[in-house]
Formats: sequence, structure tokens, C-alpha cells
Amino acid sequence: MTIGVPTETSPGERRVSIVPAGVGALVRAGCAVRVSAGAGLQAGISDADYEAAGAVVVPDRGSVFSEADVIVQVRGGGANPDSGMADVELLREGQVLIGFLEPLSASAEIQALADRRATACAMELIPRTSRAQSMDALSSQANIGGYKAALMAAEYLPRLFPMMMTAAGTITPAHVFVVGVGVAGLQAIATCKRLGAVIQAYDVRPAVKEQVQSVGARFVELELDTAESEGSGGYAQAMDEQFYAKQREMMARVVSENDVVITTAAVPGKPAPVLVTEDMVKSMNPGSVVIDLAAERGGNCEITEPGKTVVKHGVTLVGELNLPSTVPFHASQMYSNNIVNFLKLMINDGALDATVDDDIVQGATVTRDGEIVNELVRSVLDGTG
Repeated sequence: MTIGVPTETSPGERRVSIVPAGVGALVRAGCAVRVSAGAGLQAGISDADYEAAGAVVVPDRGSVFSEADVIVQVRGGGANPDSGMADVELLREGQVLIGFLEPLSASAEIQALADRRATACAMELIPRTSRAQSMDALSSQANIGGYKAALMAAEYLPRLFPMMMTAAGTITPAHVFVVGVGVAGLQAIATCKRLGAVIQAYDVRPAVKEQVQSVGARFVELELDTAESEGSGGYAQAMDEQFYAKQREMMARVVSENDVVITTAAVPGKPAPVLVTEDMVKSMNPGSVVIDLAAERGGNCEITEPGKTVVKHGVTLVGELNLPSTVPFHASQMYSNNIVNFLKLMINDGALDATVDDDIVQGATVTRDGEIVNELVRSVLDGTG
């Protein structure tokens, strides 16, 4: 079996799907690996590194698609709106595609994958179970996003994060409010704590209170009915607009008291809920910072401009997209481990069985034999989910 690693073509994407250590693991499992020339350069990985690990470096992306049985990407199909469809058209019947695919929103690309009779596995759909933790790419990349959000906040804020007692006077610590306490939020809290800030955090799921406290933040409790706030797999699920309106009203005071607000709230396959209004931003002190990690899905802040950093009402609003790609070496390393562990579920003596009876493989598989086989994806795309 041959595994292909093409150069990523999504704008600004610097990660690569497999790193040399992953190549070595796959070669030991009996697979051959083809890598596009230059695929790892933006992540700090040379072609020579791949060759030393046992991969064959090929001169162009087209050769990778034509020679490989399995294509592994960071952003494929609908996750690469600029040229993902062009890649889909390179796939042949029975070929396997693995990567982030945006299966719950990119209906045209998913249908095209089915029409090509390719088997497509979406890393977004890896089940959130204990056995699947080593394959959970959403979590591995969110970890990096939360870390980088904290560093960006410290960079943009015209204050120091830690308390300092100096001969020139005492510096009071910065106050940070983290909204949404999933993997990214917890890492943002932990990193801000290491930098010396005082942190508050809020999540619609009250069950995360102990996690917030364990990494050094105070959990903000709002008097809201959150019984239906957690969906399957531990993800937050969308609430109605009346709930969000009341939530925003109760959060306004907390936002105004903080120097930094980091928002991470997302609902899989849907636009990000608006949690920070323009009026809240106006209430913040001049020089304050909002880091909106949900910018790629529209943003948790009402006046975020996705892909831009702007100053409005004296507050710096950071809508940076794809933060994991700004730390491409380690983001690629973690993603590669996720991919390799996932592939190992399907590899037996160098051959791949994409129909293996495994709940993780079946949960992540979107298309096979000309059909959309994932029930969740099918129900969302036809409007019944």
C-alpha cells in the first residue's frame, strides 16, 4: 500500500500531514510513502528528512495522487475552499482520502467525493472516546490554538501579564476572561496562568467547573438553564437565541472588568454563537484585547473581522484564522501522530482495509462506494439533522 502526502494548497496553510517520524512508523508497518517535493518546507522539514525516514520524494503533487492508494491531507475537500474540489477531481474509484474535510457544511465537496466513489475519512468526526484520544486531531490542534491565543493576547495588550514588585513600583497583573472551556480554552487558561495573569473562565457546560479550577482560573457561574448545553461526544451544542441573549446580558459585566477576552466557543458544523456584543466591547478599557478563536466560523464577537486584526472602540480585535498553522512544526508533528494512529487501525501486513469493523473508523468515514455513509453527515446535508 502506498500513502501519499501532497503539498497543502489552502492559503496560509503551513502544516504537513505526515512528518518524517510518521513516515518511519508507516514504513515499519509495511507501507510505502510518497511525498510531494517541498511538502514540509514551511513546517521546517526538508525533502532530505523525508528521504532519510524512508519516503520517496516525487517532483509534483499530481504524481502523489496518481501513485498513492491513500491520500492524507491537513485540509482536503471542503476544508480547502480555494482548491479542494480540484484535488477531489484527482481521486479515483476506491482511493482513500483522510484529512479535515468540513463534512457537516461542505455539501458540494462531500457529494463530489461520493460521485468519485472514493472513501473519505474526516478527522473532524473522530469519536471523542478514550480509545480515540491519540487520533483526535481537533483536540491536538485546538491545544495549539489556545496556547497561541494566550501569546497573542500578551503581545497586543499594552500591559504586562504578571504582577511585578519592583523598585519602580508594583505592577498589577492583567485580568483575562476565557469564554468556552474546551481544549483550546483550557490551554489558553493554563498558558495565561504561566504568564502570570489573573483568569476567569466561563462555559455553557457547568460540568467543566472543576477543570477550570484545576488549571488556575475562577469559574464564572451565570444563572442559566444549561441542562441541554452538552451534545454527543462532549461538545457544546447550539442553544436558541433567547438563551444566548440572556447569556450575553449576564456576561456584560464580566467582560468590562477584564483586560483580555479570549473566546473559543464553537458548535460543530454551525456558525459560532455571538457571545460578545459591540456594546460589551465598548465597555472595555482602551487598549484591551479580544482574541476570537472562533473567527473561522464567523466569530464569537459581534464585530470580529475574520482574518484581520483591527482596533474598534479602542479595543484590539484579533480575528486570526488557523492559529495552529502559525506553529507549523509542532502542529504537524501532533497531526501526523493523529493520522498515523488512525491509519494503523486499518493497516494489516501493509494492506489497508477501510471497511474494518472498528467504531472509530466507521465514525470518521463519510463516503464509500459512491454513497454518503455517515448518518450524521447525511442528515445535516439533507436538512433533517
